[in-house]
Amino acid sequence: MANTAVASNTPFLWEGTDRNGKKVKGKSLANDEATVRSDLRRQGVVPTRIKKQSKGLFSGGGKITSGDISIFSRQLATMLAAGIPLVQAFEIVGNGHENAAMQKLILSIKSDVEGGSSLAEALSKQPLYFDDLFVNLVESGEQAGALESLLDKIATYKEKTEAIKKKIKKALTYPGAVLAVAFVVTTILLIFVIPAFEDLFQGFGADLPTFTRMVIDLSAFVRTRGLIIVVIIVAAVTAFLYFKKRSRPFRHFLDRLMLKAPIIGPILQKASIARYARTLSTMFAAGVPLVEALESVAGATGNIVYEIGVLEMRDEVATGQRLQQSMENTNLFPNMVIQMIAVGEESGSLDEMSSKVADFYEADVDDAVDNLSSLLEPLIMAILGVLVGGLVVAMYLPIFKLGAVV
Repeated sequence: MANTAVASNTPFLWEGTDRNGKKVKGKSLANDEATVRSDLRRQGVVPTRIKKQSKGLFSGGGKITSGDISIFSRQLATMLAAGIPLVQAFEIVGNGHENAAMQKLILSIKSDVEGGSSLAEALSKQPLYFDDLFVNLVESGEQAGALESLLDKIATYKEKTEAIKKKIKKALTYPGAVLAVAFVVTTILLIFVIPAFEDLFQGFGADLPTFTRMVIDLSAFVRTRGLIIVVIIVAAVTAFLYFKKRSRPFRHFLDRLMLKAPIIGPILQKASIARYARTLSTMFAAGVPLVEALESVAGATGNIVYEIGVLEMRDEVATGQRLQQSMENTNLFPNMVIQMIAVGEESGSLDEMSSKVADFYEADVDDAVDNLSSLLEPLIMAILGVLVGGLVVAMYLPIFKLGAVV
């Protein structure tokens, strides 16, 4: 329902004078011009000009990413730290945003706050963009009178988690993209280039080398059955994405499989531990009770295996078990992490020790991804060389054989 409200409102640009006769201008979201005029008068602004904002040719798109939310968090934290009132901060950030959808979202939240809602209540109306963790931290900040400090912690948390996501995406995307290009190039050679050589070889009147014959047969298979192959691949990818999005057991199986995968598995494990520690540190520093914090931490790990493990930890902690012991029971955390958390529990500095764990594992993920990229580059080049070079050699073998006979 919240998203529908955002989408139905229209941004209006307005100019007017305030109670002191000073000229002011801004932007508001409303269903019509009359609503904007009424809202402005209620704020003590006499509107002199109101117009619907037109969409520019190169205006921002309609998709809001987690990166947009991260940047918004930092902008809002910076504004409040500079002493700018909350509503004015929303107006400044919203009016300056290039993404039209993000601009509407920010101005919609601003309208809710102006209408008397707390910031946490306004954010909770947009569950697609602000999760329970975000809302709970903002609510804690409002109740403690430390919203500025909490928003700074949220901004840092979002920046750290986004950096981890980008690193993991880089580790998974780069090899896949290069191999996809290799697949496309190989397919083009098989469909368009190999048949031209085949026509040339038919005039030789001699048996072709076995390797060349295999490549020609593969080319014929791709040309005659290529459409069936494409349909099967598209169907398989579609089914995979469908079940990955809608089936929790399937995602659980995939996440468990990925954690056991060579090379990439340890990186994903370290990333989940980094998210766990960073979220725990942020929640605990905000004064959120441990049991309640663990519930939010579970969803932030980014892996269902760790999510289930943390929820089990929450249940054990709720019955009086120490966090250190509950972590050991999951068999998901290295001994170093468990011992640092134990020290944090005993010394009353759980947030600080969790932050140190997060810093360590975030740096470890950075190094692991960089090393993986360095190792994969020559491997991928070798794969490309074997695929493309093999096809070229197969086509030139008959020519070499003919030259030897001559």
